[in-house]
Amino acid sequence: MINFRPVRILVSLAAVSLGCLSELAADQVLLAPEDFIRQSFAEEPESKVIWLDRELKEAANEILGHGYKGLRIRYWQSGDRTAWVLDEIGKVKPITAGFVVDDGVLQEMRVLVYRESHGWEVRYPFFTRQFKGRTLDEKKQLDEEIDGISGATLSVNALVRLSRLALYLHQKALP
Repeated sequence: MINFRPVRILVSLAAVSLGCLSELAADQVLLAPEDFIRQSFAEEPESKVIWLDRELKEAANEILGHGYKGLRIRYWQSGDRTAWVLDEIGKVKPITAGFVVDDGVLQEMRVLVYRESHGWEVRYPFFTRQFKGRTLDEKKQLDEEIDGISGATLSVNALVRLSRLALYLHQKALP
């Protein structure tokens, strides 16, 4: 006769382990995008949309290193200040980040939602502070290098690409 008790114990342990792993892999909402927008302006402006025509789509593809799937990108503007909430894949999952650009200068970059299992150090101010004051050069690159984080290279690269995209879109959104 077969004893099913060890099998039940193993199945139970596997279920508990999978539950723990799913908790670790859950989205880490560090700041809701709508709260980021509210914090970025004295008075929250209406959202706007920039349509990705052929030129913008090609530039976005060049900056990101892959095709951009959307047809439009939502942003918020008050005077020469814009805010962008953008997503980019780190290793396998999207990272949602918020960017505030004022008169062509990046004022703030915040990781809003982090979904990866590694590289979460990019959310801390010691890393995000490096983006303040950055601008784009004529080659659509940041004017200064961003120091990486060992073990978070893909997340760092994703945020650098997004910051470049936010700065470029800011240039195109303003008249």
